[in-house]
Amino acid sequence: MDKLPPPPPPPPPGRGRSGGQQPNRDRRPSFDGGGDGDQASAPNWRRWLPWIAIGIFLAIFLVPSLLSGDSGDEISYSEFIERVNAGDVREIEIDNSNGKITGEFDDETKFRTTGGGDRGLSEADEELARGKGVEIGFKTPSNNWFLSIIGLMLPVMLIIGFFVWMQRRAQGQMGNVMSIGRSRAKAYSTDKPSTTFADIAGYDGVKQEITEVVDFLRMPERFKEIGARVPKGILLVGPPGTGKTLFARAVAGEAGVGFLSVTGSDFMEMFVGVGASRVRDLFQQARRMGKAIIFIDEIDSIGRKRGAGLGGGHDEREQTLNQMLSEMDGFETSEGIVIMAATNRPDILDPALLRPGRFDRQIVVPLPEHEERKAILEVHSRDKRMGPDVDLDTMARATPGMAGADLANLVNEAALIAVRRGSKQVERIDFENARDRVVLGAQRESLIMNAEEKKATAYHEGGHALLSVVLPHGDPLHKVTILPRGMALGVTWSLPQERHTYSQEYFLDTICKAMGGRVAEKIVFGHLNSGAANDLEQATGIARRMVREWGMSDRVGPMAWHGQQQVFLGEDLMSQGREYSDETAKLLDDEIGKILHDQEERAHELLEKHRRGLQLIAESLLEHETIDGPEVAKLIQQGLDEEGVDEKIDANVLGSPE
Repeated sequence: MDKLPPPPPPPPPGRGRSGGQQPNRDRRPSFDGGGDGDQASAPNWRRWLPWIAIGIFLAIFLVPSLLSGDSGDEISYSEFIERVNAGDVREIEIDNSNGKITGEFDDETKFRTTGGGDRGLSEADEELARGKGVEIGFKTPSNNWFLSIIGLMLPVMLIIGFFVWMQRRAQGQMGNVMSIGRSRAKAYSTDKPSTTFADIAGYDGVKQEITEVVDFLRMPERFKEIGARVPKGILLVGPPGTGKTLFARAVAGEAGVGFLSVTGSDFMEMFVGVGASRVRDLFQQARRMGKAIIFIDEIDSIGRKRGAGLGGGHDEREQTLNQMLSEMDGFETSEGIVIMAATNRPDILDPALLRPGRFDRQIVVPLPEHEERKAILEVHSRDKRMGPDVDLDTMARATPGMAGADLANLVNEAALIAVRRGSKQVERIDFENARDRVVLGAQRESLIMNAEEKKATAYHEGGHALLSVVLPHGDPLHKVTILPRGMALGVTWSLPQERHTYSQEYFLDTICKAMGGRVAEKIVFGHLNSGAANDLEQATGIARRMVREWGMSDRVGPMAWHGQQQVFLGEDLMSQGREYSDETAKLLDDEIGKILHDQEERAHELLEKHRRGLQLIAESLLEHETIDGPEVAKLIQQGLDEEGVDEKIDANVLGSPE
């Protein structure tokens, strides 16, 4: 029925957030090798060659017929006989192929007959013409020799052309097969990409760490004088969307050297040995550049721990990794070549890949803090028309946990909502709606709940909201709604505060708040429904980790066992056996169940104490559908005042950004 924001992770070892980049810099990398650049520089006249050929072909057929056309005045056959009787005709010529008569009068005027002359001269007319002194000649026109040759050669030319096309196609396929072992890295010129550190908002600490690599590529003599050795490999580690690739482009732009970009999947092919061949070709290409940066994105696709294959098969990935290890720090040294890589899973990389001399420096690109989120929002808002009521500082405070890509999507979503609303600029309400859509999901306006479901949802969400306000250690309440969003019929939204460690009291309050919806329905209606499935899943997950991983159980003590995690390595699959006895398993289950039952009972006591406030919250939700945190706190205090309880609650709320 409702979907609480997911509980914060355990104190993770360095999560990361994203850097922003300017959205409309319109900088496109230029590739060094052939390809589209050669086609773009081809002479313009080549595109006219087919039309020129068609024109010549038509001229061969049309020009002879035009040149061979008859000339002179047209006269009828009867008029021709009259002129012969009058003695005006000097000479005539008869075409044997069609019987046409052409000739010349005494005044040197030429003529040709029409009509009955198609059969030539009769014997009587011929005797008449000879009697009048007319010179009679005959002609047989010859055929166009070129057209005759074309008619004979056309089938032969078509057959030859077909075989030439087949041969070229076969050569192209052979060329692709022969070049399958070549690197697919994209080579960028020394002046592109022109991204610099100034294009990245925030992350001063990360910039400072990788500036050393830029200085080495610019001025290597400074390091050689003192005998310092620059790191050969830099591994950028961070969650998705934190700008790891953007940092690599900035390093290339700042250093001004050759830049080769490739992804881990480009090395893998169905043929054995192709990956290792492409690795060799990649480093040879970098050595030809002198000083170069090789950037490998998503290196975990080929850098996973060796000897962990599942289900057998060939070891193509391992051979590719072995070749990369040899090229990075093998018998031959690679001076002036710096390897940069990015990954979201450094824990599954092979230890040999992370040792000093290879990727000997890991730089964590974390999720942005408040000031960094504000800077990222400013970067992505530069080309947007912002309204005067937009406060990016408030929006940055209301978006904890968002990476740079998330913030860019938030700004773009706000612009789309403004256009849909018919506004000429992006206003605060657009950012509010965009944040709700990104975090909570799109509103399902087509879903219509009946009165009973709507009332049950109101009390369910009211239970969550009430406990969010009165519990001191949980995340502050921001707003609560019974409008269906995403997969939930209602949502209670608590904004997590920026913190790096979490106390036992925080997790207990979070579990208690998750039980609030289920307990509220049981108190008011006397029965349960399926709407609390997601709440129970989250609460059980937190309780399990408290007992199994975080040592937050007195009976279990300071002991930790791994939870059910995804299998990334073959050895993980082999070691999935239980690490503890049946007695310990029962103890763990008992402690997990005790935490859940204790917090459910605690939620029941608090909701019974503030039952009038719960009723006021549900009635307000049924009327307004959405209320914010301060309004919920007022309704709870109003309920205490109506019942005559002399108590002032310390509201744990976060108001709407105004």
